[in-house]
Amino acid sequence: MKIDAHQHFWQYSPQEYPWINTEMKVIQKDFGPEDLWQEQKSVEFSGSIAVQARESLQETKDLLHMAESDSRIKGVVGWANLLDEQIEQTLSELSQYPKLSGLRMILQAEEPAYILQPAFRRGIGYLHHFGFTYDLLLFPKHLPNAIQLVEEFPDQPFVLDHISKPFIKAGILTPWQNDIQTLASYPHVHCKLSGMVTEAAWNQWKPDDFRPYLDTVWEAFGEDRLMIGSDWPVCLVSGTYSETMQLVMSYLESFSEETQRKVLGENCLRFYQRST
Repeated sequence: MKIDAHQHFWQYSPQEYPWINTEMKVIQKDFGPEDLWQEQKSVEFSGSIAVQARESLQETKDLLHMAESDSRIKGVVGWANLLDEQIEQTLSELSQYPKLSGLRMILQAEEPAYILQPAFRRGIGYLHHFGFTYDLLLFPKHLPNAIQLVEEFPDQPFVLDHISKPFIKAGILTPWQNDIQTLASYPHVHCKLSGMVTEAAWNQWKPDDFRPYLDTVWEAFGEDRLMIGSDWPVCLVSGTYSETMQLVMSYLESFSEETQRKVLGENCLRFYQRST
């Protein structure tokens, strides 16, 4: 089964999604499950992990209700304020939803020091008790502190979103490359092959632009800790759903069918503890 490990749903409004600016007009509209399923037919995918796009408990619950009524939404990565003093109670309440797989905060919007503050680390410390994974949404500048965080929590499953958004358009590899290798040295950290087309020249990129970055994460994480993701509908500002997914699928063509099955679905289902 082929699973998209990273996509979003939303009902668009400028107030709720201020980061969607005029350059991103193509995604200034609603995107729901049926829109995604139509896109997935072109690449023969049959399910996804829905990821939060707003820092809102209500959005998380809306995604969970959506997932309950649609078996193709295999799991949800929601949001909760891990700095909240009542976070343990919030996590306990959220754990009642069987399709909540993990949580994410918008760390890319914060300074690197945010990751290591005591309140955030305290919140991370509760996740394992409730069986939740954690998605690391970062820029390259955050990686050194993220490395310290994952070292502190060896029993907490982490996954790096969007290969940490390296500077693909500029063709810059360092120090991102070294930091990725260090982060990947911790076996409880996985990585999503997602969000790359929006870090390249929008609608002008070539597959070869991504090869040094794909080679780096492949060498670092290997076939058992990588998973494909579209970052749909955000990816649409720089390419179609099919083009975005084919970017990784074409990279994998030289590998065995078993390896392809892992990266195109099996690793995602295992990491998020989802069944087919």
